[in-house]
Amino acid sequence: MATLYSMQDSGNSYKVRLLFAHLGLPFRIVDIDTTSGATRKDDFLEINPIGKAPVVVLDDGRALAESGAILLHFAEGSRFLPDDGYERAKCYEWMFFEQYSHEPTIAVRRALHVYEARRAQATPERLRELLEKGNEALRVMEKRLAKHDWLAGHAFSVADIALYAYTHDAEEKGGFDLDPFPGIRRWLERVAAARGHVTIDWRPA
Repeated sequence: MATLYSMQDSGNSYKVRLLFAHLGLPFRIVDIDTTSGATRKDDFLEINPIGKAPVVVLDDGRALAESGAILLHFAEGSRFLPDDGYERAKCYEWMFFEQYSHEPTIAVRRALHVYEARRAQATPERLRELLEKGNEALRVMEKRLAKHDWLAGHAFSVADIALYAYTHDAEEKGGFDLDPFPGIRRWLERVAAARGHVTIDWRPA
């Protein structure tokens, strides 16, 4: 059984828990608070030298870090990663977009609101910059989702899981207005309605 080191309210950790729930994969969970310095301690750095969560320790003792890498590893051979080479590459494309264009704006703005340790960085100028760049990322998503149900190909995939994690509470916790993005709103509803869906608060039994 895999062990997941996860911060409960982290979108990156939520991605992994959400995929595991959809796969019906049993796993152990170890809570780790990245804001407390716990991921910089020697015992954790032995598991993940990057010093970040999430990280999964497989049942044979090997560790795998980075949420995207974890998603792709466990999605292999499942319905969440397309067989078609082009559609598979589109999954990768959206996941790279999430890490380089979406997460650094939408997730960071959320973090400045949510985590006390980050509040000092929440200057009006910084929040305005993140809002503008986050809306640019949302417009890219909207262009796709205004005409298609899913981000990559014709079915729910790891691309949708990766982008859902920080988009689903971008309005409530990040201060983004999703009214100009009706395609995204419909997509959020589809993801939440998918069989096996769990919320960010969910924990394995």
